[in-house]
Amino acid sequence: MVPLHQNSFSFSLFFDPDKPSMHTPEALVRSHVVYNAKFLGITEVEQPKGTDMVRVAVRKLKFQRHIKKSEGQKTPKVELQISIYGVKILDPKTKEMQHNCQLHRMSFCADDKTDKRIFTFICTEPETKKHLCYVFDSEKCAEEITLAIGQAFDLAYKKFLESGGKDVETRKQIGNLQKRIQDLEMENSKLKKKLKELEDQLMDSRCSPAGSIQVRAPSTDVFDMVPFTPESPITRRLNCNGISSPYLPPKKDRDIDLFGAEPFDPFICGPAVFTPDIQSKLDEMQEGFQMGLTLEGTVFALDQVDSRC
Repeated sequence: MVPLHQNSFSFSLFFDPDKPSMHTPEALVRSHVVYNAKFLGITEVEQPKGTDMVRVAVRKLKFQRHIKKSEGQKTPKVELQISIYGVKILDPKTKEMQHNCQLHRMSFCADDKTDKRIFTFICTEPETKKHLCYVFDSEKCAEEITLAIGQAFDLAYKKFLESGGKDVETRKQIGNLQKRIQDLEMENSKLKKKLKELEDQLMDSRCSPAGSIQVRAPSTDVFDMVPFTPESPITRRLNCNGISSPYLPPKKDRDIDLFGAEPFDPFICGPAVFTPDIQSKLDEMQEGFQMGLTLEGTVFALDQVDSRC
């Protein structure tokens, strides 16, 4: 069992105390590791932790899978991207994200010791506070994926603590700057809208001769500037189980807004006091990390149940 509590950040593995980490810290911090699995589904459970909770969930979703199989439906395949920012569940072909489970909202993760293909984790939904159990089927990597999630959780909590979110003055400064950026972006949006209205009025006032066709100017603003359209190229790549993705480009080359500011990242921000909405998210992360993530190798089913797809 791997409990990570407020005053204990190292692993005490139920599986094997001498087993090395699955991945380098750089792979989980700077990028993510990729696994492929079949997704049995999600079901609500009563508690955030406990073998009994996941045992009931696994049996329920296995039963539903057998019914779907009898109806000719296949179990969908998904891609799991694991990092200190959470576990993303994507469509393996389109790369469309289906679920994004942040690590501080995870409380329990386990793989089945009898059916070594099955693993599961419990994650709390932020809006409803419901505890949802996610169940997967991986032919060879169930235990490895469970350990990778545990390693990412440990690194995320340490990174969160190292980011120092305690210093009042610095937090206040960062919060004020972010609020100022939001205000400027809103003001900029209003100005663009006003300029567009003025352009339309100007064009309408230039009445063309009767019978002629009015020709509009190219799509530029009043300063003869082409409207800015950020590009988001999609790079396709082959993914293998447990293989880390290429490192992301430096922050200065990505995710920069109109004013040169980077998005808020709880793992790299300096100590500061943030605005109430940001502070509440940080408090939620702190509470979730302090609750800890329990990793466990257990038995989900006491009787033989065919788990093949």
